[in-house]
Amino acid sequence: MKIRIILLGICLIIAWNSNTAMGADAQIYFDKGNSFYNDGDFDKAISDYTKAISIDPKYSEAYFNRGQAYFKKEKYEEAIKDYTKGIELQPKDAEIYHRRGIAYFNRGQYNNAIEDATKAISLNPNFALAYYSRGLAHAKKGRYDEAIEDYNKAITIIPSYGDAYFFRGVAYTRKAAADFKYACDKGNKYACDNYKQLSE
Repeated sequence: MKIRIILLGICLIIAWNSNTAMGADAQIYFDKGNSFYNDGDFDKAISDYTKAISIDPKYSEAYFNRGQAYFKKEKYEEAIKDYTKGIELQPKDAEIYHRRGIAYFNRGQYNNAIEDATKAISLNPNFALAYYSRGLAHAKKGRYDEAIEDYNKAITIIPSYGDAYFFRGVAYTRKAAADFKYACDKGNKYACDNYKQLSE
């Protein structure tokens, strides 16, 4: 019995050492990937993140960072796949939802972008960037009231958020243009003049 216990202990130690070594190797490739990413060499970064993932398939940070590298290369479909895997491994991480939402936005999938930004906000109610991103997606769908509401929230959280002010102004302008056009169609000459100015 003592021999079996000793052998079992040895096997557990070997297994633990093996897993530790694998984790260390994955970290090495992950760190190399980060270095290449910071240097702007996204292909090599992707290669090293992939090696890290092959060693540790549950390495959520490697999936996220590889997604970031794909995003930089404008390979949004691949980025979305990696962000999705990252979400499976870290379902409470608001940033991953936010980044996947931006990738969806860049593919013109605005409903998905809104859904991911909303999820990010539910996980982090003070996530100004997520409100801003959702505002952009609402604006793309012509939902200017919702867009303005989101820009307002982003500005409340970060009062110096210049881009949010700019696109809130754009949303107000587009909303005004829609009202001027409607009034113009109903025969209001002044509305027609204002609509023409906004359209130029």
